[in-house]
This record gives sequence, C-alpha cells and structure tokens, in this order.
Amino acid sequence: MVAPAQSWQHWGGDAGGTRFAPLSEITPANVDRLLRAWDYRTGDLESRTPAAAFRTKFEATPILVEDSLVFCTPFNEVVALDPGTGAQRWRFDPKVSDGRRPANRYACRGVTSWVDRTAPADAACRSRLFMGTVDARLIALDARTGRPCAGFGDGGEVRIDIAKDLLWPGEFQITSAPVVGRDVVVVGSSIADNQRLDAPKGTVRGFDARTGVLRWSFDPLIHDGIQAGHANVWAPMSVDDERGLVFLPTSSPSPDFFGGARPGDNKHADSVVALRVDSGTLAWSFQITHHDVWDYDLPAQPTLARIETGQGARDVVMQPTKQGFVFVLDRDTGQPVWPVEERAVPQGAAEGEALSPTQPFPTHVPPLLDQRFALDEIFRAVPRAIDSSCDDQLAPLRNDGLYTPPSTQGTLFFPMTGGGVNWGGAAFDPVHQILYANVSRALQIVRLIPRAQAERMTPHRGVDLGLQRGAPFAVTRSVAMSKLGLLCNRPPWGEMVAVDLKAGRILWRSTVGTTEDRAPLGLAFKWGTPLVNGVVVTAGGVVFTGAMDAYLRAFDAASGRELWQGRLPAPGVANPMTYQWKGEQYVVIAAGGHSEAGTSLGDAVVAFRLARDGEAPSLWSRTIDRPGGRFAGGALSAGFVVLVALLLAWLRWRRRRQA
Repeated sequence: MVAPAQSWQHWGGDAGGTRFAPLSEITPANVDRLLRAWDYRTGDLESRTPAAAFRTKFEATPILVEDSLVFCTPFNEVVALDPGTGAQRWRFDPKVSDGRRPANRYACRGVTSWVDRTAPADAACRSRLFMGTVDARLIALDARTGRPCAGFGDGGEVRIDIAKDLLWPGEFQITSAPVVGRDVVVVGSSIADNQRLDAPKGTVRGFDARTGVLRWSFDPLIHDGIQAGHANVWAPMSVDDERGLVFLPTSSPSPDFFGGARPGDNKHADSVVALRVDSGTLAWSFQITHHDVWDYDLPAQPTLARIETGQGARDVVMQPTKQGFVFVLDRDTGQPVWPVEERAVPQGAAEGEALSPTQPFPTHVPPLLDQRFALDEIFRAVPRAIDSSCDDQLAPLRNDGLYTPPSTQGTLFFPMTGGGVNWGGAAFDPVHQILYANVSRALQIVRLIPRAQAERMTPHRGVDLGLQRGAPFAVTRSVAMSKLGLLCNRPPWGEMVAVDLKAGRILWRSTVGTTEDRAPLGLAFKWGTPLVNGVVVTAGGVVFTGAMDAYLRAFDAASGRELWQGRLPAPGVANPMTYQWKGEQYVVIAAGGHSEAGTSLGDAVVAFRLARDGEAPSLWSRTIDRPGGRFAGGALSAGFVVLVALLLAWLRWRRRRQA
C-alpha cells in the first residue's frame, strides 16, 4: 500500500490513506535545521470578489505526480509546481463562479492521479488527474500539461446529474478528492446540512476513467418506509485495488437532528461501506452510529493497513470518528477485529422521535478523548463573579453524556459535531504499529426549535440555524464560549494522540497550538486549538501537523514532545505531506486559514527542508527546546491570566460598540 519512497502520489499518501512516508532524512535530532525552502501564492484573495474570497477553506494536500507537485485551490484551479523551487509549471482554471454561495465554503481538498497502462507512453492523458468541483463537475486533466482530456466526457469534464432541484446552486458540491480503482473514478459529494427533510440523495458514482461514462451509482441509504436524503460521502475515500474494493465513510441522513420521518437504524448511513469498485455493488457495511440525530457521521478517510492483532497479522480498515472512537474492521468481511459492544444510551427524545436504544462501542482501542463533561470542569480564566457566562449557558442543558439526544430544553454535545476526529483523519506507522490522530475538544449547545417559532427566529451571532424544513423542529447550534471569547471547557482544546493498536492503549497526548495568533499582544498560551486537519508520520520518527494558529509543527513520534515550529503566512488548516526531491526531503502544507473558524486567511503553499551547508538558520523556524519555555506557551501566573482575560473582554466590548 505504500507509494515509492520519493513520492506522495495520493491525497492520503497512499491509496489506503496511511499518511506514512518511508523517508528518514528528517529526524528528531536534526529537525531544528528545517527552514522555509519556498512558498507559492495562488492569488485567490486578490483575484476573487471579497465575498467569495472570504468564504474559502484552503484544505488541499498536494500530490507528487509526473515530477510536479500538484494541488487544487478552493476555486478548483489546479496548479503544478516545481517540487524543488515552487515555481509554477502550469495552471488550469475551470472557471468556477464566485456567486455560488457553497454551503460548505469554497473548498477543494485535493486531486487524484491515474495512469492508463494501455495507452502509449507518450500519449496525451496517459497520465491524468481527476478533480471534483464546487459546481458538481468531474474534470480530467493531462498530468504533464494540465490540458483537459478531450476523450473524457465533454471536452474533459462530466457534469454530475443530481436529479433534484436545488434550493440554491451551492446546496450541492464536491470537496474531497475522487479515488480510482480498477479504471473506475469514484466520486462522492458534499450537501448542505439541516436545510430540509427531502434533501438530495447521497449518491456515490463510478465513472469510466478513460471515457467518463457513468458505470454505476450507489445510494447508501435504504429508503424503504422512510423520508430522508443524504447519507452522502463528503469525506475522502480509500481503495484496495488488489481486492477491487472502495471504502466509503458515509454521513447521516437528513435532517441531522430529527429522525422521526426515518425510523430504524437508517442503513447504510453513518457506516463504513465497502463496494466492489468495478460494479458498485455492496460487499459489506458496518454501521458506526444507529439512527443518527447527533450529526455523528463519518468525517475521515478509512485507513487501510496490515496490523498485528496478537493473534496474527490481518488486513484491516481503521475508522476514526467524531465521537473519538477508532473502529478496526476486517477488510474482507467488515467484522470487528476486536469486540464491539452494543451499549444502552440515553433515551427520552423529542416528540415524534424514536431513538436507537443502543450504540456500538469499541472495547479494545480506548476513545481518543473524553466523552462526558461535568459542570465542575468549566474553564475559569477569571473568577465566576467576574464572568459566569459559561455557567449560565451550560447549567440548564440536558447533559447525560455521549448520545444525549437533541431537545427543546437544549442539549450539551461533547464531543461536538466537529469532532473528535474530523476530515484530516489518522496516520499509521506500519513499522511500529502506532496510529496518530488530531482531536478537537469543545462543547456544543444544540437546541430543537418548534417549527412555528423557528419561522420567526433570527439567530444571534455565533448561532447556526438549520430550518430542517419538513420536520417539526428546526435546530440551533453554537459552540459554548464565555464572554471573554474562550471555550467553556478546560484546555487543551486540540491534541495529537498516539495509540498502540495491538496493546489497545494511549501512548501519549500532546497539545497542539497556542493562542498566539488570536490573543492580544501575541500571547502564546499553550491551550491548543481545534483541529479538523490531520497529520503525517515519517520513518524518521517525526510527526507533522498544522493547527488554527500559523505554524507547522513537528513532534517526536515516540514521545509526543513538540520539537519544532515553522511560521506560516496563515494557519495551515490542511493535511501536510512530505516527499523526496533530488535527494532532499521536503515537508509541505497549504496555509490558507479557516473562514468558518474566524482565523486569518491566506492563499500560500509553503515548503520546508533541512538547511544546506552554509545556509543560515531560518527566521521562520524555531526550536521548542524545553517544556514551558518561551515559545511553548508555558504556564503563567494566575494574576497575569486574569489581566489578559479582562483585556480580551474589553477588546470584545469595544468591537461590539464600534459595530
């Protein structure tokens, strides 16, 4: 499953998404010599209308194909760079409109490559790239020139037939890279959540990689006796070409937070689904969440690997989840490798709802984060007498732990609908049999709003309103934050976790991110940031990740100790990748920020490598040389924290007055 040593040929490193690079030039001993090698600006923030540019998420992971580093911009422009210098070699613009208002922002996580082994070596489009677009097209390009493949569809593109009128053009889009198996290109979709009961179907489609002809389509949701749409595959997929299987992480049915019109478990939603890639027929399915009313869909690429179980080696599918679980399934059958228990979960749903009485819990691999929150764990940067806003928000909520159902009273979700683990997925070191993943730790308030009240409602700032038309309830969602702008739960708010799969134990946790790019005066409290992006692990014993502050970070894979930070022009809310070029190892990340999270935005791709002989240390890099040190955001006095919190409160008050 591992690509050649110099290459990163797939979005997840290899077709199975292990995000493992068998490169060892960069090690814990020399990572402090990393410097910025080059950066490339896409120009998106200047060339697009402000309304469009500030609705972007630059989440792309480049791949190394035909001696070029290739990625897509949030507006689906495909760019090929020289891997050593960052110089542009070619660029393709599919002319995506600025006016679509895509529900999940302008985003393109990557492109995929395929080689037609039957074509002559010098034939145009023998080596080609595939990309899904924000306006529902599948595009094929010559990987060497960037020109559209004339024999694919209509002049190099196929328009996806959605077979349903959309509420607005941006209700349907494609955000994750397609995958290719046995000459079939498989494409999922991203569809607006919580808009309506009768939402578009979450159909997955397989197209002939040479011609673009539709070979098959698969609707994950069994519609007998239910009213619902979605169960789409918005997250990245994986392929086992030898077995002829494509693995789908499916999402929840519509609408997310009320399932009264869709009784039962709603198979094959919220499931790992294995399809025969040549025909689109079902091989097996394993459901992670029964009758989902929590938006606990599968957000991450299934990771394919061979693991030691204690009873021999097995080929498996590892599926991290928003809840913080890691399910490990046999790749041929979909059966759990270690026992999974059906455990009773909270009941007492809203009127008209029928919850599943149980949910599946893995027993061998522990959860990657806590799954219950108590009010005595509220984060108090200042005394309660100064700011009791978190108590006021959280105390009235229903809070019975994981799988507490949505309610008109208001329900506390922890983990929140953004994870746990999100689309960045996990990385797996096949040598040491260790899984690495980023997790977010934040509280969310979810409240069902009776239909008549919802139609008159104007949500407050920071509150998302989903009308869920056709259901008796709309829904509001908000992240629980204090008046000071701090999350209501104690830090860390973002962590990297390492798991020994065979032993079934957490090896270490390490906080990822500081407040430096959000707090006054650049104060770097090491509290972590939410982490939707993933990691890459190398044979050299280093794990790299971005965060919602503007640094690429390196961690010791064995201990979890943070080793190094590389400054970025904007937060790197994307998966990093690494490759070897002319004998040197590079690490690359897209640095574009995250418009939904309110970070600064950018349009850069940034590469780092080790300093060559005679090169001066980089001003853009710094070593983390001691716990609690200056750049680690170490512990500060309680009085100083209070002072900073009051300053934050004053700044927020001043902004509100000015607005």
